[in-house]
Amino acid sequence: MKKALFTKFAAAVVLAALVVPTAMGDKNDNNIASVSRNLDVFNTLYKELNAFYVDTINAKKSIETAIGAMLDDIDPYTEYIPASQQDEFRTITTGEYGGIGSYIMQRKSGKNGVYISGPYKDSPAAKAGLRPGDRIIMIDNDSVLTWSSDSVSAHLKGQPNTKVRLVVERPWVDDSIITVNITREKITVDPVPYYGVVHGCIGYINLSTFNEHSAQQVKDAIIELKKNPDVKFLALDLRGNGGGLMESAIQIVGHFVPKGTQVLVTRGRDKQSEKTYKTTAEPVDTQIPLAVLIDGGSASSSEITAGALQDLDRAVVIGSRSFGKGLVQSTRPLPYDGLLKVTIAKYYIPSGRLIQELDYSHRNEDGTAKTIPDSALRVFYTAAGREVREGHGITPDIKVDYPELTRVVYNIVRDHWAFDFATKYASQHESIPDPAHFEVTDEIFNEFKAFIDPEKFNYDKVCEQGLEALKKLAKAEGYMNDSTTAAFDHLEKMLKHDLDNDLDINRKEINKALAQEILDRYYYNKGQIEYMTRNDETVGKTLEMFAKPGEYERILSKPVPSEENTAKKTKKTPKAKR
Repeated sequence: MKKALFTKFAAAVVLAALVVPTAMGDKNDNNIASVSRNLDVFNTLYKELNAFYVDTINAKKSIETAIGAMLDDIDPYTEYIPASQQDEFRTITTGEYGGIGSYIMQRKSGKNGVYISGPYKDSPAAKAGLRPGDRIIMIDNDSVLTWSSDSVSAHLKGQPNTKVRLVVERPWVDDSIITVNITREKITVDPVPYYGVVHGCIGYINLSTFNEHSAQQVKDAIIELKKNPDVKFLALDLRGNGGGLMESAIQIVGHFVPKGTQVLVTRGRDKQSEKTYKTTAEPVDTQIPLAVLIDGGSASSSEITAGALQDLDRAVVIGSRSFGKGLVQSTRPLPYDGLLKVTIAKYYIPSGRLIQELDYSHRNEDGTAKTIPDSALRVFYTAAGREVREGHGITPDIKVDYPELTRVVYNIVRDHWAFDFATKYASQHESIPDPAHFEVTDEIFNEFKAFIDPEKFNYDKVCEQGLEALKKLAKAEGYMNDSTTAAFDHLEKMLKHDLDNDLDINRKEINKALAQEILDRYYYNKGQIEYMTRNDETVGKTLEMFAKPGEYERILSKPVPSEENTAKKTKKTPKAKR
């Protein structure tokens, strides 16, 4: 308890010494002498605490906590990365690491522990026979049943050509304890897990991250798809893609626009830091109709790609509004092999707009970053003169309303019911149809319903809790009488869960969850994506647009203003400069 209090105190001291002067806006408090003075205060204070505090202080933990608290107060993207945590950072940027090639997950329901959730296709893990659902018991000579997923991951990774021995517990088989010996390899994370022809005419490319290999992989996919005479259109799917390397995004935009096209400008704290980025290679295709698919998980480099292609009128953007991250980070070396990933600039896409949603330099009373209200967002214009707005991410040209995930489906996924059923199903079926023909049949769905134990299914009692709170309010306000009590009793019966009925009502979404888990056992991530494109609403909207003659061109052209709109426009403030 005392150590925890000290940690918070140390964080507060660092914040007071380094952050507050800048926030106050006093130029004298932000000069070299002031920084030196405040650091001296902190250094002396820490030494005094270390010398006289009643308990022993964990210096490394306390200082790292203090650093984290200071950086959290700036923005969520500026962070300190000690040497011990840089492997994951390098993997994100390079797309490569040494290991067994498998996703793992930590579970706190059923049997606790760390599980294999999905080996990569042709990875050492897959070659050794590891399967989703295998619970890791030992790594080499160490029992790992109480380890975190981070600790397990650190021990599974290692130099290529080194060996690691795993003991796993496999459910739904006779010999449940299995030992495998694996030789680690250099694992390359494939940024394009799937590309192919969907609906007979769309060349579909799924891009999951922006690393050093992304631009080349997308280029290869475009070239391969264009060899098919049936491919008349392209769709680049960036949904759920949280970004990565900015340079990779610029290169991918360059596949679709002329060489030398300006993609973005970055601006730091002073005018001298402004940089302009243009495409540097010859494009692959500047004419083929292109759609870019986005959602709330599309961030950073995904937004650069989608936003630049929208501003240049080179692609129609389809889906839901993107995340809204318009900040650029760079790394700076620190003593003892540490790294500081620091926000150095904001980026502005071709129309001149900044798509950053949150303003971390201005905070609400509760400490959260402020959001610019819609009414204050400035209007910018694409190359063809279409209106686009700054802030709040990228707004798609064609909006798709995604249905909200119901609590039943959420619990099925969260508590691993679909995952465990797929593991059992795969143990009993040697093969299934390919992703283009696989369906969750009535038989499979009924098996799943029988698989769920109603006594163990964890319903979220949101309605019950809300009703109970309403009862208390009604009682406090003096509304509880015989008629309201009877009404509450009736409502309580109506809101009582019926698991069998709830599963039937939500079958469409449950089928998607089941299909993805089952297909992963046989066709890996590629099979999951291929299946989802068949009935995906956003892909369907894309086909609908391409299939309607002239629709693609109409969306990308400047709208002809009506007389009423023309009159209104003359009263507006001048448009933002590009």
